[in-house]
Amino acid sequence: MSHSRAGTADLLFRSSTQPGFSAAVSTHPKRVLARKLAGEVQVQFASAADTVGTPEGIVHTRSGDAIVTGATGDRWVIPREHFAGKYRAVPPIVDGQPGRYVSLPNSIMALPMSAPFEVLLADGVSRLQGQAGHWLVDYGDGSFGIVSPPIFATTYEIVG
Repeated sequence: MSHSRAGTADLLFRSSTQPGFSAAVSTHPKRVLARKLAGEVQVQFASAADTVGTPEGIVHTRSGDAIVTGATGDRWVIPREHFAGKYRAVPPIVDGQPGRYVSLPNSIMALPMSAPFEVLLADGVSRLQGQAGHWLVDYGDGSFGIVSPPIFATTYEIVG
């Protein structure tokens, strides 16, 4: 979907919250299939509504949402209802407690973008800004994300 702002056309992708991959990504001829590589992250859980700054924009959190910090210090938010399907606690941490977690090898679809674009997250408020060269990632759970090329290269394995 596209819209116009200040005379320039920007691409806007809206998270649907519906399970499955979006038609916008899954039918695009340049899309790739990829799998998340195992990697450790640090996780905190939001105790109240708040915001988290990311390189792509400000993300609103709800109580219980996971605030994840990667190996390079990059941060992102995962809604509480999606977190358990994406990460497992590293013992002695128990799932649901803050601490070290490892990512699960989930499959995603990704599209390398050739122009600036935006993602509206499922909360209907948080808006991420992507640049040409960034990846639009469809997680298959109704949510989108934006991943820079260096992080994509170390976080995902292209499988098709």
